[in-house]
Amino acid sequence: MADDRGTDSGRWTPVFLSTVIVVVAVVDATTGPELHISSFVGFAPLYAALRCSFRRTLAVSAVFVVCLTYVDIFTVPDWIPATRVVGVFGTFLVAAFSLVLCHIRLQREALHARTSLVADTVQRAVLRELPLWAGPVEAYGFYVSAQEGARVGGDIYEAIDTPHGLRLMIGDVQGKGMPAIGAGIEVLASFREAAQYQDSLESVAGRMEQALARYNARSADTDGRFVTALLMEVRSMPGGAQGTVLSCGHIPYYLVRHGQVHERRDGEGALPLGLGSLSAEPRHSVRIHPAPDDWIVLCTDGVTEARCTDGEFYPLAERLAGWTHLEPAELARTLRADLESFTDGDLKDDATVLIVRRTPAATQLSMARAAAA
Repeated sequence: MADDRGTDSGRWTPVFLSTVIVVVAVVDATTGPELHISSFVGFAPLYAALRCSFRRTLAVSAVFVVCLTYVDIFTVPDWIPATRVVGVFGTFLVAAFSLVLCHIRLQREALHARTSLVADTVQRAVLRELPLWAGPVEAYGFYVSAQEGARVGGDIYEAIDTPHGLRLMIGDVQGKGMPAIGAGIEVLASFREAAQYQDSLESVAGRMEQALARYNARSADTDGRFVTALLMEVRSMPGGAQGTVLSCGHIPYYLVRHGQVHERRDGEGALPLGLGSLSAEPRHSVRIHPAPDDWIVLCTDGVTEARCTDGEFYPLAERLAGWTHLEPAELARTLRADLESFTDGDLKDDATVLIVRRTPAATQLSMARAAAA
């Protein structure tokens, strides 16, 4: 039998339904035979089947059967025996149908719960839960799938502490559905491996593109997938941190420095992963010089291209400028709530935001070293 707990609407629901059945049966029994209203309470066990547990649906159905059987046998003197049999049979039929309906509903709810659990496990295997910690850096944020009921989509992200420094990646797979998810898994797995062993971001991007090309070659989907991605690397040096940025067709990122928000297009110009063969120009990273207290906000175009009901795009930079005083966790919650309110909950694409900064301890240490130097 399916889980008996179900999605119960409260213990008072079966009490209310049973009371309605009894009251209607009493009214039917005390009025003339020309008014037979108790047959209309067949909705009660059916409603219980949709809202209550199996035991409570059984209780409501039992009350329904007892009351209706009594009315049909003892309070309608003009009915012939065949009519009474039909009435009693119909009562039992409604009760039996209610129990079967409740049982099927509980089975489907249990199946949905197991499916959701598996989906959560898959998502944790594909995308690590936020926030992320990698070396001296913490990354808060959120991921929201545009597909209703989906836990995994086409956006990918990762932060890894490697022998070559901290390496970050955020990406957006073209398209939706299982092919996009499969492509995203391949690219993400390739980044995790290549980031540990490749000396440069260009080499890491090359390995990611090779993995995507292999996926497209063996995929049943005739349309080759491509992935926009933004790769970052930060290394601690004696004179301060140094970093590089490589954009593979991805949208700009945002730098928050001294309370000011700057849109940065460092490393732009390269084609997305999967389309590199269309250009003879190799990808080139750009060097950056992050300050100890810098924040970086990475996102996918599901955020910047989200629209309100009037067709306006979500003003991410403007929103960030007003919330630079917030801590990363609170900023992530505020951004997500504001984005959902702005779009009225109707996202057209997966939306991912990463708010990356040094941990407070790492920031203090870096500032102390810079002051000593």
